[in-house]
This record gives sequence, structure tokens and C-alpha cells, in this order.
Amino acid sequence: MPERHPLNPAGPWYVDTKCMDCSAARTVAPGLIVERDGQSVFARQPETPEELLMAWRARLLCPTASVRSEAHQDAPADVFPEEMTDHVYRLGYNAKASYGAHSFLVRRSLGNLMIDAPRWTSAVVKVIEAFGGLRDILLTHQDDVADAERYAKRFGARVSIHEADRSAAPYAVNILRGRDAIALADDLLAIPVPGHTKGSVVYLWDNCLFTGDSLSWSFVANDLSASKQFCWYSWAEQTRSLERLLTHRFGWVFAGHGGSHHLPPEAMRARLKALVERMKQS
Repeated sequence: MPERHPLNPAGPWYVDTKCMDCSAARTVAPGLIVERDGQSVFARQPETPEELLMAWRARLLCPTASVRSEAHQDAPADVFPEEMTDHVYRLGYNAKASYGAHSFLVRRSLGNLMIDAPRWTSAVVKVIEAFGGLRDILLTHQDDVADAERYAKRFGARVSIHEADRSAAPYAVNILRGRDAIALADDLLAIPVPGHTKGSVVYLWDNCLFTGDSLSWSFVANDLSASKQFCWYSWAEQTRSLERLLTHRFGWVFAGHGGSHHLPPEAMRARLKALVERMKQS
């Protein structure tokens, strides 16, 4: 039976010892939930309405149900979907099968997009129904597939994945190939970025780059980040892939693992260029 981790502060909210340190809770509650002793714990008890909402987001998305409260209260109605910017939502309900990766929904007139997939839950189904259905599920790589197949079948959505990672989604119908950017629609690019996995892809819609596990924002470093520790294919390839992204313009980074963040596009490009230089030296 998992127990309350002793490094949580006194009070009703806590993280139990079943936490697998996926970092998802920390990215929706930065500063409120922190890493200690190889897992997430609360740094303090939530007090403000904003902090309580952050705590509830962490609770509902935690893939191991490790974020808990001793207070018997119903979740607020507006926890998920979490609007990140115009027409872009974080879905929550992260899947253990994806090691707690975030997934996102884009509402657009050409048909809604899901980027990676959460665990199967009626709460997400109801959101998608209310938003008018789902046209495409865009998989960034083999690790964050979760219950994409069930959502695709429920909504008749087309699933895209790169051929190098297609074994993780044999039901996918749109197989991406090569390393050049691929126009999936007038407003949507698939950009192969081999490195984290051989078939990693990022997706560019409007000002928003959905990066899977290839690129993220670190709230600790307050900067763009990429993980050499969790690079499964080639760090050199990932470095070259991120360097190629310098030719694209975007201001938002929406990450599967790690934080999501916005900067003016030129500032984001400068951060990316600096990250690539650090990666070349590592």
C-alpha cells in the first residue's frame, strides 16, 4: 500500500510513494510540486485558488494516482481541458503506458487535432465530443502512443506516425517518411526530428510547435532543454534535428515530457540556438 512520502509538508495534499517520477505533476504545478528524493512531492500546501487548481490538475493527470488529498472534495469543473493559448488545450489524464506524457488538442475549422494521446477516459471523450470530434491524431514518436487507437476508432480519426516508429502504432494510416518537413494541411507541418527515437516528429501549427520528447521547457533552468539521459537513438542526430528547427518560426513549445512555454518567436529562436550549441559541447 503506497504511503504518504515524508517530505510532503503537513496538510491535506500530498504525493504518495508510488510516484514514478515522470515529472508530469511538476510541469502543471511548477514550484508547488517539486522533485525530492527521486520523486515528486508538494513543496507547500496549496492556498490560493490558482494553487488549488494546479493541485487538482496534478491529481487528475497523475498516471499512478499518486497525487492525493485527505480532504473529501469534488474536482472543480474547469480542471481539464486546460486552455494553453487560443485553440490549444492540454488534455490531462496522462497515461502510465506513456510514462506520464502530456497530450494536447487543437481546435481548428479544418478538423480538430490530438497530439499524442492520454489514457482512455470518458472525461476526454466528452471534451472531444463537445469540441466537435477529432480529425487527426498526430503521434510524435513511439513512446507516447497510449490509447490513441481507441480514440481513433471512437472518432474515426486518421493516425499519423513516422515509419521508423510505426511498430508502436500498426493501425496508423498516414505513415511519414524521410527527414524533410511534410505539409499535412495548409496550416500544419510534420517535421521529422530523429534523435530521441529514430522516428521522432514535431508538428508545427500556427505559432505552436508540439515537440513530444525532443524539446521542452525547463522551469528549473528557465530555459529550453533536451535530455541526453533519455535519448534512445542518437544524441548527435537529435542535435542536428533541433538545429534544423532554427529555420522554422514558432513562439510556443508544447512538450510531451517537460514544461510547455511561450516566448516571442525571435527570443525562442535565440534560446533554441543556444541550446543547440550546448548540445554540441555535451
